Amino acid sequence: MTVVNFDSIRCYNAEEMPVVLERLSNEPQFMNLFKIFLSQSSTGELKKLLLSYDNVHDFQKFLVNRFVKMVEKNTTEGVELTGIENVNKNRAVLYISNHRDIVLDAAFLCSQLVDNGMDTVEIAIGDNLLIYPWIEDFVRVNKSFIVRRSPGAKQMLETLQLLSAYITHTIRDKNQSIWIAQREGRAKDADDRTQESLLKMFNMGGSGSVAENLAALHICPLTISYEYDPCDYLKAKEFQQKRDDPKYLKSPEDDLFNMKTGLMGYKGRVVYTISPEISPELFDLQENYSGRNELFKAVAQLIDRKIHSNYTIYKVNMIAYDMLHATEKFRQSYSSQEKTDFEKYMDKQIDKIDLEEKDMDFLKTKLLEMYANPLKNKINADVS
Repeated sequence: MTVVNFDSIRCYNAEEMPVVLERLSNEPQFMNLFKIFLSQSSTGELKKLLLSYDNVHDFQKFLVNRFVKMVEKNTTEGVELTGIENVNKNRAVLYISNHRDIVLDAAFLCSQLVDNGMDTVEIAIGDNLLIYPWIEDFVRVNKSFIVRRSPGAKQMLETLQLLSAYITHTIRDKNQSIWIAQREGRAKDADDRTQESLLKMFNMGGSGSVAENLAALHICPLTISYEYDPCDYLKAKEFQQKRDDPKYLKSPEDDLFNMKTGLMGYKGRVVYTISPEISPELFDLQENYSGRNELFKAVAQLIDRKIHSNYTIYKVNMIAYDMLHATEKFRQSYSSQEKTDFEKYMDKQIDKIDLEEKDMDFLKTKLLEMYANPLKNKINADVS
């Protein structure tokens, strides 16, 4: 049996923690953030606290979870996890979710799992977010593994094979659950679709049929529903920037600002909903689709339906749907005042956009799409 070296992407282990935490404690940028979030009185106390942890479990439960709970308290009306009964607590699963927030999607999930007496997940994170070496140190000591997104064409296949092997090894051999987003990057218009290439990557790690390889990962679709997206105006801004300049690319500083805004901005209510494993349905699909590409497409659509059908729909979604489509389909579900409040909210968010030539109609439409698309997709999933 070939032994695969995962050192370039894997999470750090307990033996590596002292050295990594020592490095973090000497990073002024990290320590300043640490001090703001945890309100400790001195850098010395912070360093002592940081270096007191010698295992990942305690580091996450008593330090990281403390920070996540503070974010939950200060920026949400509560985070709820439903569908936990659909998870076999004795077996690792692969959570595939829609992607709203760079940092918090996985962080809130881990916090909720801890509250339910379960282990946290390993987290797939793109290397484009590892802007500073200390960020990579922090995420890897916090059970994140790295998705190398920008290798040259020659290395692409090897990179995907290594990632697939790591995911299979983590689920099968370590019995450790994983969270991964259904697509590369956030769906900035909230039209959540699973990338077929992601499923093809998963399949590389197995030696059986497509259904057998994917079923071995125990895939559980996970739906994340934020009432408000604090980064909505930044996403709308990026839509206009890309429209006006097709070659536009965000800078690392833009990514950092998105992370900060997502962390500290108001989110309203947040609900996570876990679907049952899709393993039985994979074999049904395999019988119906002889071509591999058609099968991967069908599996992606299956995951999408599970995610879409479990959206929690808020009044802002219904208001946005009616405004976007010039209808009154959901008019009985919200008041005139609630509609006025949402319109004021949109105006406030658009005011934050710092473009010289703001296309107000375009930006408003993009904001409406972000809030209307979950409802549109739920309607379609419920009738399919």
